Amino acid sequence: MSAQLLLVDDEPGLREAVRDYLQESGFSVQVASNAREGWDLMQQNTPDLVISDVMMPQMDGYQFLKQLREDPRFQTLPVVFLTAKGMTGDRIQGYQAGVDAYLPKPFDPDELVAIVENLLSRRLTKATATGEESETIDIAELANQIAQIKALLTQRSAISQSPAPFKIDLTPREQSVLNLVAEGLMNKEIARRLETSVRNVEKYVSRLFSKTGTNSRTELVRFALEHGLAQ
Repeated sequence: MSAQLLLVDDEPGLREAVRDYLQESGFSVQVASNAREGWDLMQQNTPDLVISDVMMPQMDGYQFLKQLREDPRFQTLPVVFLTAKGMTGDRIQGYQAGVDAYLPKPFDPDELVAIVENLLSRRLTKATATGEESETIDIAELANQIAQIKALLTQRSAISQSPAPFKIDLTPREQSVLNLVAEGLMNKEIARRLETSVRNVEKYVSRLFSKTGTNSRTELVRFALEHGLAQ
């Protein structure tokens, strides 16, 4: 499952542009034009992270954040502020109110994605540390799968292709990861190519397993080759 984000901003053009970019990066995004609308959406579906503008009518970002932090359900929810206000005093006010990151406009959308991925990764690490053991990768098994993938690639021209048995929508980043997995690269090599973390690559590979109904890299690559998914 992709992470669920809530984006709250009263500027329609920016709101739609940021939403589209986040969705292309593999996130599921709900949008709200003001804090009250955002609050109502959170009662129906708790997001994994909130991105909010600061300067909004009726209820500004600081008031919205205060309301979140006073509710036990949202006390530890990661929150990122987007704002045209870049003064140090304003940033300090945001951090004192409990914001996790502060990104002044205009900003590079890749920086926003990096901040979101980092906050979600930290939250996941905290969650696993409170009881669940974090998954460890069996290096020998992974190496075995890589060898099988490379053997598959030598037979690529002999593999007959057919349409996938169900509709598969991949984000651009998922497609990039799939292409590199299909080249027989390991997660560390993929992370270096895409300039992201190994943890993020692992998450993208897990999403690919889920979307294709496969359980291993070898199965994933075979499925991709048989149905023309790898480019």
